[in-house]
Amino acid sequence: MDSSREPLWTPRGSHTNMDTFRERVNDRHSLSLASYQELWQWSVDQYHLFWEEFFLHSRILHSTAYEEVVDLSKTVADVPEWFRGCRMNYAENLLQHAAAHGGKTAIITAGEGQTPRHISFSQLRERVAAIAAALSAVGVAKGDVVAGYLPNSSLAVEAMLATASIGAIWTSTSPDFGVTGVLDRLTQVRPKVIFSVEAVRYNAKTHDHLNKLINVVAGLPELKRVILFPFCGSRDIDTSRIPNCVMFEDFVKGHKGSELRFEQLPFSHPLFIMYSSGTTGTPKCMVHCAGGTLIQHLKEHILHGDMHSNAVIFYYSTTGWMMWNWMVSALAVGAAIVLYDGSPFIPSPSVLWDLVDSLRVTILGTGARWLAALEERGVRPRETHSLSSLHTILSTGSPLKPQSYDYVYSQIKVDVLLGSISGGTDIISCFAGHNPTLPVHRGEIQARNLAMAVECWNENGEPVMDSDGELVCVRPFPSQPTHFWNDEDGIKYTKAYFSMYKGVWAHGDFCSINSETGGIVMLGRSDGTLNPSGVRFGSAEIYNIVEHMDVGIADSLCVGQRFRGDERVVLFLKMAVGHRFSEELVGRVKREIREKLSARHVPHIILEIADIPYTINSKKVEVAVKKIISGQEVGPRGALANPASLDLFYNIPELSLENGL
Repeated sequence: MDSSREPLWTPRGSHTNMDTFRERVNDRHSLSLASYQELWQWSVDQYHLFWEEFFLHSRILHSTAYEEVVDLSKTVADVPEWFRGCRMNYAENLLQHAAAHGGKTAIITAGEGQTPRHISFSQLRERVAAIAAALSAVGVAKGDVVAGYLPNSSLAVEAMLATASIGAIWTSTSPDFGVTGVLDRLTQVRPKVIFSVEAVRYNAKTHDHLNKLINVVAGLPELKRVILFPFCGSRDIDTSRIPNCVMFEDFVKGHKGSELRFEQLPFSHPLFIMYSSGTTGTPKCMVHCAGGTLIQHLKEHILHGDMHSNAVIFYYSTTGWMMWNWMVSALAVGAAIVLYDGSPFIPSPSVLWDLVDSLRVTILGTGARWLAALEERGVRPRETHSLSSLHTILSTGSPLKPQSYDYVYSQIKVDVLLGSISGGTDIISCFAGHNPTLPVHRGEIQARNLAMAVECWNENGEPVMDSDGELVCVRPFPSQPTHFWNDEDGIKYTKAYFSMYKGVWAHGDFCSINSETGGIVMLGRSDGTLNPSGVRFGSAEIYNIVEHMDVGIADSLCVGQRFRGDERVVLFLKMAVGHRFSEELVGRVKREIREKLSARHVPHIILEIADIPYTINSKKVEVAVKKIISGQEVGPRGALANPASLDLFYNIPELSLENGL
């Protein structure tokens, strides 16, 4: 790494929330921590003291004091309980500002075909109260699951907070998921109630959602209610084919003006069910707790994001991505959140920048691919927009290319903190990310986050610097999933994170840590998970579609290929005897995947292959093929049942990396 290069951005010199917290730690623990690196080292060495200090510093609302921060005899693999004895409510913390600052804007909704609409904290609290009362009236209670099959809208936030207020568990997926993708997830958690819409807007078109919803509901016989909201203003909606369906206004009509009660629950009470990508089969259902989610998000918003109550945060997301959950937690700081639904390029590639100016956005978040797409289109916001309110741009989903750093500082804004952040659904937060007290270096995430004991380990399980290795976390943190749904013995959980190194969380990412700057370079996934443009999903979801099509496909293999700083998905098809591979077949496969999963799942390239490699234990070999088509050599093949099959994947003209990496 070239640590001699000049930083692209340096701290503004103002006194940040991070500085204030460091001074607090010094004062209360008789320390003299003078830098972020020293504060980080203390926070991982004394992680129990750190989390206690931040719990007090952030003033998390709670009705019963904790008896113990964490059991220090437990390792990260033991998944220790945090703040035992504490009782609190996530929704209460997010709605607390309605009391003293009720007229302040909490949510701004925007999107294709929508005029931006402001919702105050008081209005939000009233709506949450009505939904919570209605949910209770239909029998939803503590520990039940409520689902959202919703666009990024105020209703999604309102329904989630209502669910959390009564101690039920929220899970959601976005409307761009097809029936198969939704049922792969929801049939496991069996929600009592589902919120959805009749249609959505995207790419200047209105897309019917009712037919997908009908099929989803048919696969969920445990549903007690289907709550339908006319998101696109449709009238005379035919709900006769949807059992137990009620329109939203009818659902809440008798409950407006209800008093909002917050069920007081353990710190570790389930809040969200999130889903893995489904690489090896059905997606795993990760349960995240209320206290762990809140305290981790507040740490990242208040300290790492230097957020205050006057912030306006806009993260371009869907309700199926953990960044939606992350953004919504900013309400607990008193910030306003912007919910945008639709294409980021309609009516023009500048639509999000228009909103930054008109809504006075201070923090803009997006995926790395969007920034690259803007550059490809020649968009230069620096020349066309003021962006005077904007002090931070965040990027995640996939590694941010060095060229994108150049683009941001040359064509967007020179005095903006560009924060590449990295973590994921598994921890509903970040291992590494932005920091207002550190410089930004080209191609690097600024630092490891406080109290996240992240290291880079080589193949021998040894920590290394300035060298590629596995991203691991060696100490407990409160936003670990408490458990997986339907994994009573914990076998799936252990296999997911602790099978590589005993007692150490292995995240499945390759990285390198710069010993001089402390920055991190993310090098992509280290497993077979597909991650095109930051949309993470598993090959099993593709197999479940392709291998059940009656078109003469005998077998398939789906892998990612590193290409032009991103990853593209390549699908190999092995045809059955007597069937031909054709362009017509390719088109049909793409349509089927788009309809049953989503447009984001459609492979970039589909090719014919004569054989698919398998292990002796009858498992498809994805990682080896991924390495081959990304220009790497594959070593021993002793574990393969048909080792010669790997030779078929070398030197495929359509997958040439020339002018690529």
